[in-house]
Amino acid sequence: MLYGKKLIKGRLVKRYKRFLADVKLDDGSVVTAHCANTGAMTGCAEPGWQVWLSHSDNPKRKLAYSWELVKTDQAHWIGINTHKANDLVAEALADNRIPELKGYTHIKREAKYGVENSRADFLLYDEQRQDCYVEVKSVTLLQDQQGYFPDTVTVRGQKHLRELAQLVSEGKRSVLLFCVQHSGIDSVKVARHIDAAYAREFIKAKAKGVEILVYSVSMSPEKIFINQSIPFKC
Repeated sequence: MLYGKKLIKGRLVKRYKRFLADVKLDDGSVVTAHCANTGAMTGCAEPGWQVWLSHSDNPKRKLAYSWELVKTDQAHWIGINTHKANDLVAEALADNRIPELKGYTHIKREAKYGVENSRADFLLYDEQRQDCYVEVKSVTLLQDQQGYFPDTVTVRGQKHLRELAQLVSEGKRSVLLFCVQHSGIDSVKVARHIDAAYAREFIKAKAKGVEILVYSVSMSPEKIFINQSIPFKC
Protein backbone atom coordinates (compact mmCIF):
# COMPACT_ATOMS: atom_id res chain seq x y z
CA MET A 1 0.00 0.00 0.00
CA LEU A 2 1.52 3.27 -1.12
CA TYR A 3 0.81 6.45 0.78
CA GLY A 4 -1.23 8.73 -1.45
CA LYS A 5 0.98 11.73 -0.74
CA LYS A 6 4.47 12.11 0.60
CA LEU A 7 4.45 11.90 4.39
CA ILE A 8 5.62 14.90 6.38
CA LYS A 9 8.51 14.37 8.78
CA GLY A 10 8.83 15.85 12.27
CA ARG A 11 9.53 15.05 15.89
CA LEU A 12 6.98 14.24 18.54
CA VAL A 13 6.44 16.92 21.18
CA LYS A 14 3.73 15.06 23.10
CA ARG A 15 0.69 12.86 22.72
CA TYR A 16 -2.30 13.81 24.87
CA LYS A 17 -6.07 13.41 25.29
CA ARG A 18 -5.74 10.06 23.46
CA PHE A 19 -6.58 11.54 20.06
CA LEU A 20 -4.05 14.39 19.82
CA ALA A 21 -0.32 14.70 19.19
CA ASP A 22 1.78 17.84 18.89
CA VAL A 23 4.58 17.50 16.35
CA LYS A 24 7.43 19.86 15.50
CA LEU A 25 8.00 19.77 11.76
CA ASP A 26 11.40 20.08 10.13
CA ASP A 27 10.65 23.72 9.25
CA GLY A 28 10.28 24.52 12.98
CA SER A 29 6.50 24.90 13.04
CA VAL A 30 4.38 22.90 15.51
CA VAL A 31 1.16 21.24 14.35
CA THR A 32 -1.49 19.15 16.10
CA ALA A 33 -2.20 15.81 14.46
CA HIS A 34 -4.99 13.32 14.94
CA CYS A 35 -3.90 10.10 16.67
CA ALA A 36 -6.05 7.15 15.59
CA ASN A 37 -4.56 4.82 18.22
CA THR A 38 -6.69 5.25 21.34
CA GLY A 39 -4.82 2.62 23.37
CA ALA A 40 -2.07 3.12 25.92
CA MET A 41 0.60 3.29 23.17
CA THR A 42 3.24 2.10 25.63
CA GLY A 43 6.67 2.44 24.03
CA CYS A 44 5.25 4.16 20.96
CA ALA A 45 5.09 7.84 21.87
CA GLU A 46 8.31 9.12 23.42
CA PRO A 47 8.90 12.87 23.00
CA GLY A 48 11.68 13.59 20.53
CA TRP A 49 11.18 10.51 18.37
CA GLN A 50 10.92 10.95 14.61
CA VAL A 51 7.36 10.79 13.32
CA TRP A 52 5.67 10.99 9.93
CA LEU A 53 2.29 12.61 9.28
CA SER A 54 -0.16 12.50 6.42
CA HIS A 55 -1.98 15.66 5.36
CA SER A 56 -5.57 16.01 4.15
CA ASP A 57 -6.95 18.90 2.08
CA ASN A 58 -10.50 18.12 3.20
CA PRO A 59 -11.85 21.41 4.65
CA LYS A 60 -14.39 19.50 6.76
CA ARG A 61 -11.70 17.84 8.85
CA LYS A 62 -11.05 19.33 12.25
CA LEU A 63 -7.35 18.38 12.04
CA ALA A 64 -5.58 18.33 8.69
CA TYR A 65 -2.74 16.09 9.90
CA SER A 66 -2.83 12.42 10.91
CA TRP A 67 -0.02 10.61 12.71
CA GLU A 68 1.02 7.60 10.63
CA LEU A 69 4.48 6.34 11.68
CA VAL A 70 7.11 6.66 14.38
CA LYS A 71 10.73 5.51 14.43
CA THR A 72 12.08 4.63 17.87
CA ASP A 73 15.57 5.22 19.23
CA GLN A 74 16.19 1.51 18.57
CA ALA A 75 15.35 2.14 14.87
CA HIS A 76 12.08 0.19 15.09
CA TRP A 77 9.22 1.33 12.88
CA ILE A 78 5.72 1.48 14.42
CA GLY A 79 2.45 2.05 12.59
CA ILE A 80 0.44 4.46 14.72
CA ASN A 81 -2.67 4.60 12.56
CA THR A 82 -4.58 1.54 13.79
CA HIS A 83 -7.26 2.16 11.14
CA LYS A 84 -4.65 1.08 8.58
CA ALA A 85 -4.69 -2.49 9.93
CA ASN A 86 -7.99 -3.37 8.25
CA ASP A 87 -6.91 -1.77 4.97
CA LEU A 88 -3.64 -3.71 5.06
CA VAL A 89 -5.50 -6.98 5.63
CA ALA A 90 -7.99 -6.13 2.86
CA GLU A 91 -5.12 -5.56 0.44
CA ALA A 92 -3.40 -8.80 1.50
CA LEU A 93 -6.65 -10.77 1.11
CA ALA A 94 -7.20 -9.35 -2.37
CA ASP A 95 -3.62 -10.28 -3.33
CA ASN A 96 -3.87 -13.77 -1.77
CA ARG A 97 -0.93 -13.02 0.55
CA ILE A 98 -2.56 -14.73 3.55
CA PRO A 99 -2.46 -18.43 2.59
CA GLU A 100 -4.78 -19.52 5.41
CA LEU A 101 -7.52 -17.27 4.01
CA LYS A 102 -7.14 -17.92 0.29
CA GLY A 103 -9.84 -19.34 -1.97
CA TYR A 104 -12.92 -17.32 -1.04
CA THR A 105 -14.75 -15.68 -3.92
CA HIS A 106 -16.37 -12.89 -1.90
CA ILE A 107 -15.07 -10.51 0.77
CA LYS A 108 -17.41 -8.30 2.77
CA ARG A 109 -16.25 -5.69 5.27
CA GLU A 110 -18.07 -4.67 8.46
CA ALA A 111 -20.47 -7.63 8.41
CA LYS A 112 -23.03 -7.73 11.21
CA TYR A 113 -23.01 -10.89 13.32
CA GLY A 114 -23.52 -12.31 16.79
CA VAL A 115 -25.90 -11.73 19.69
CA GLU A 116 -23.90 -8.81 21.14
CA ASN A 117 -24.45 -6.53 18.14
CA SER A 118 -20.98 -6.95 16.66
CA ARG A 119 -19.49 -6.28 13.24
CA ALA A 120 -16.82 -8.55 11.85
CA ASP A 121 -13.97 -6.76 10.12
CA PHE A 122 -14.29 -9.26 7.27
CA LEU A 123 -16.72 -11.94 6.15
CA LEU A 124 -15.23 -14.30 3.58
CA TYR A 125 -17.66 -16.55 1.78
CA ASP A 126 -17.94 -18.96 -1.09
CA GLU A 127 -20.66 -21.39 -2.18
CA GLN A 128 -18.28 -24.32 -1.72
CA ARG A 129 -16.99 -23.41 1.76
CA GLN A 130 -18.23 -22.46 5.19
CA ASP A 131 -18.46 -18.74 5.97
CA CYS A 132 -15.33 -17.31 7.58
CA TYR A 133 -15.47 -14.32 9.95
CA VAL A 134 -12.21 -12.44 10.56
CA GLU A 135 -11.52 -10.02 13.40
CA VAL A 136 -8.38 -7.88 13.03
CA LYS A 137 -6.37 -6.49 15.96
CA SER A 138 -3.43 -4.10 15.58
CA VAL A 139 -0.41 -4.97 17.75
CA THR A 140 2.17 -2.34 18.75
CA LEU A 141 3.18 -3.27 22.32
CA LEU A 142 6.73 -4.56 22.75
CA GLN A 143 7.90 -5.47 26.26
CA ASP A 144 11.04 -7.43 27.15
CA GLN A 145 11.55 -8.42 23.49
CA GLN A 146 8.01 -9.83 23.30
CA GLY A 147 4.96 -8.51 21.44
CA TYR A 148 1.67 -8.36 23.34
CA PHE A 149 -2.03 -7.68 22.79
CA PRO A 150 -3.88 -5.82 24.21
CA ASP A 151 -1.95 -2.81 25.53
CA THR A 152 -4.86 -1.78 27.75
CA VAL A 153 -8.06 -3.33 29.11
CA THR A 154 -10.46 -3.92 26.20
CA VAL A 155 -14.05 -4.81 26.98
CA ARG A 156 -14.80 -4.59 23.27
CA GLY A 157 -12.07 -7.12 22.55
CA GLN A 158 -13.50 -9.49 25.14
CA LYS A 159 -16.88 -9.26 23.41
CA HIS A 160 -15.33 -10.08 20.04
CA LEU A 161 -13.77 -13.24 21.45
CA ARG A 162 -17.13 -14.42 22.78
CA GLU A 163 -18.77 -13.71 19.44
CA LEU A 164 -16.07 -15.54 17.48
CA ALA A 165 -16.38 -18.58 19.75
CA GLN A 166 -20.15 -18.62 19.25
CA LEU A 167 -19.70 -18.65 15.48
CA VAL A 168 -17.62 -21.82 15.72
CA SER A 169 -20.39 -23.50 17.70
CA GLU A 170 -22.76 -22.57 14.85
CA GLY A 171 -20.57 -24.39 12.33
CA LYS A 172 -18.85 -21.34 10.91
CA ARG A 173 -15.17 -20.54 10.69
CA SER A 174 -13.81 -17.69 12.80
CA VAL A 175 -10.34 -16.14 12.81
CA LEU A 176 -8.58 -13.67 15.07
CA LEU A 177 -5.82 -11.99 13.04
CA PHE A 178 -3.14 -9.98 14.81
CA CYS A 179 -1.70 -7.35 12.48
CA VAL A 180 1.70 -6.44 13.93
CA GLN A 181 2.61 -2.83 13.18
CA HIS A 182 5.95 -2.86 15.03
CA SER A 183 9.14 -3.94 13.27
CA GLY A 184 10.73 -5.04 16.57
CA ILE A 185 8.07 -7.68 17.28
CA ASP A 186 8.75 -11.22 16.01
CA SER A 187 6.09 -13.09 18.03
CA VAL A 188 2.87 -12.24 19.88
CA LYS A 189 1.37 -13.30 23.21
CA VAL A 190 -1.83 -12.36 24.99
CA ALA A 191 -1.12 -9.71 27.62
CA ARG A 192 -2.73 -11.40 30.60
CA HIS A 193 -0.73 -9.07 32.87
CA ILE A 194 -2.66 -6.15 31.35
CA ASP A 195 -6.14 -7.61 30.80
CA ALA A 196 -6.75 -10.86 32.67
CA ALA A 197 -10.39 -10.99 31.52
CA TYR A 198 -9.31 -10.81 27.88
CA ALA A 199 -6.82 -13.62 28.49
CA ARG A 200 -9.55 -15.82 29.97
CA GLU A 201 -11.89 -15.19 27.03
CA PHE A 202 -9.02 -15.83 24.63
CA ILE A 203 -8.26 -19.24 26.17
CA LYS A 204 -11.92 -20.25 25.94
CA ALA A 205 -12.25 -19.01 22.35
CA LYS A 206 -9.12 -20.83 21.18
CA ALA A 207 -10.26 -24.04 22.89
CA LYS A 208 -13.58 -23.82 21.03
CA GLY A 209 -11.80 -23.58 17.68
CA VAL A 210 -11.21 -19.91 16.96
CA GLU A 211 -8.15 -19.76 14.70
CA ILE A 212 -5.24 -17.44 15.55
CA LEU A 213 -3.14 -15.84 12.82
CA VAL A 214 -0.29 -13.36 13.27
CA TYR A 215 1.13 -11.30 10.39
CA SER A 216 3.81 -8.64 10.53
CA VAL A 217 3.87 -5.41 8.56
CA SER A 218 6.73 -3.85 6.59
CA MET A 219 6.78 -0.05 7.00
CA SER A 220 8.51 2.96 5.50
CA PRO A 221 7.48 6.57 4.77
CA GLU A 222 6.74 5.47 1.19
CA LYS A 223 4.72 2.28 1.63
CA ILE A 224 3.29 -0.15 4.16
CA PHE A 225 2.18 -3.75 3.61
CA ILE A 226 1.68 -7.13 5.28
CA ASN A 227 4.76 -9.20 4.58
CA GLN A 228 4.97 -12.47 6.56
CA SER A 229 3.48 -14.77 9.15
CA ILE A 230 5.12 -14.76 12.60
CA PRO A 231 4.52 -17.05 15.61
CA PHE A 232 1.85 -16.79 18.27
CA LYS A 233 3.12 -17.93 21.65
CA CYS A 234 0.71 -19.38 24.20
